[in-house]
Amino acid sequence: MFGDLMGMMGKLKETQKKVEETKKRLDTVMVDEKSADGLLKVTLTANRIIKSIDIDEQLLQDKDQLEDYLILTLNKAIGKATAVNEAELAAVAKEGMPNIPGMDAMFK
Repeated sequence: MFGDLMGMMGKLKETQKKVEETKKRLDTVMVDEKSADGLLKVTLTANRIIKSIDIDEQLLQDKDQLEDYLILTLNKAIGKATAVNEAELAAVAKEGMPNIPGMDAMFK
């Protein structure tokens, strides 16, 4: 019994290390999003850190329009980055989980 427990603890520590490595790797995965007309482009990491914002000169003429573009485009980019982040971390966590009945339902 204790052997199984020690094995599970070791596997959990290994999984925790893999999750941390995946989080670091996600800092290098870039997600791009553009406004529908291409006047605004944002780039962020899969960890949702904004790396760049490219604004067409046209948008600089209208503060309200620029704010709307930023909100819409950033929210779409954050949604994409979140999906990548969650999928990657879930895959690593599921791979390293010990076989405990009922736990697989948590990762579906």
